[in-house]
Amino acid sequence: MKIKDSNVIILVVDSLRLDHVGVYHRGNKRFEAISPCNTPNLDRFSENCMIFENAYPEALPTIPFRIALMTGQRTLPFRGWEPLRDNDITITEILKQEGYTCGFISDVDHYRAAGMNFHKGFDEYRWIRGQEYDPYNSAPTRRNINKYTNDKYDETWKKRISQFLANTDEFKTIDDWFSAKVVEESIGWLKRNRKQNKKFLFIDCFDPHEPWDPPKDFDTYTDSNYKGKRLILPMGGEMDKWATQEEVNYIRGLYAGEVTSVDYQLGKLFNFFYKEGYMENSIIVLVADHGHPLGDHGKFLKGTDRMYSELLKIPFMIHLPGNKNAKIRTEALVQNHDVLPTILDLLGMNNNISAMHGNSLLPVLKGETNEHYKAIITGYFSPATPRGDTHRCERCIRDKEWSYIMIPDGRDELYNLKNDWKEEKNIITSYPEEAKRLSNMFGAYFKDRSAGPIKGIQGRYEMSSSSLE
Repeated sequence: MKIKDSNVIILVVDSLRLDHVGVYHRGNKRFEAISPCNTPNLDRFSENCMIFENAYPEALPTIPFRIALMTGQRTLPFRGWEPLRDNDITITEILKQEGYTCGFISDVDHYRAAGMNFHKGFDEYRWIRGQEYDPYNSAPTRRNINKYTNDKYDETWKKRISQFLANTDEFKTIDDWFSAKVVEESIGWLKRNRKQNKKFLFIDCFDPHEPWDPPKDFDTYTDSNYKGKRLILPMGGEMDKWATQEEVNYIRGLYAGEVTSVDYQLGKLFNFFYKEGYMENSIIVLVADHGHPLGDHGKFLKGTDRMYSELLKIPFMIHLPGNKNAKIRTEALVQNHDVLPTILDLLGMNNNISAMHGNSLLPVLKGETNEHYKAIITGYFSPATPRGDTHRCERCIRDKEWSYIMIPDGRDELYNLKNDWKEEKNIITSYPEEAKRLSNMFGAYFKDRSAGPIKGIQGRYEMSSSSLE
């Protein structure tokens, strides 16, 4: 199965939970108070794809995921939140040597930080400003911050929310929002470069990343009788210490509304693909970098102590020209550093991939096997401390049935994913042999133990590319 000279389009959707996409949740509720999330456009697109049921990030969060995606190399044992290095060989640099014109469209605010270097090699790149805590607008917000916080929010959280509100004060219609601008710029690039022989477009949509402030037309999952604050940015820590159950349900509804609004905008992009023939001549990869905890295990937001499916399982679909693998589901265990080797293998450039850590998914795409990895490992890399010590964070090792979480202080967890898909009952004392079996599949190189858990690394990562703090 070689598809030489096809266009290549990679679409990353940040923080998209697998159980909030219709083709995955199949109408089943994740939270009792929230209707199943409606994603008709993603569902329609999936009909033209192979759908991967067991896809995981090689490492977390935003930036390490993208390094692995762009290079086909592991990051987990080696590096964390850092720029692309000059000697990193990326998909862009490989395809450019083969005559591809390369474009990059994104609203991920972390790219614009000085020296991040993710635009290297692209013929054209466009950053859409204003997401999250991006210091895009220095004028104070015209909105009352107290309507977006309860009495538990401190000044740090209020400052973050205020920046986002300032950035979005002028938004009036659904097409002012970030995902709409990402889609508009992506379609524009494809139109302008229509006559280019071979095209590679990397589209990176930051929504549905928090804050969650869906346009009114999509804010349909929250309780219409709710009279509390519009908590668009949940805090970290134990949620019962800063939010009531009513507030928790409301925040979950905002997230679902954000997902549906992104789906609506992506529908415009997919319709362009259908209308302009890109489905016939393009390899299209759709993938999320991670999910997002919504209090499933007592906390919102990402973090090293949340190594559960709501964070780790990601939507992943691959479309091949002519719908060669349409409507096929696979349970193969895969990770995002497999994407680049797969694309190169499909294009007949597999002489590049022997130096990569990732492995081509071509045998799975051809229907020759439903297996790829026997188990996967994922987690956060923790950089050296100011004292020079290198600590490791939690690691999650999974196969199709079991999930083993290695915790720095030794209080490990084990869950049976088939019998306990919500991961509510830690059964490590009952099945220690399963934990040992999974642990033995990856050596100490991946999972050094430190003296204690590393706290706050997610926040340190994200704020390192923001000048807010």
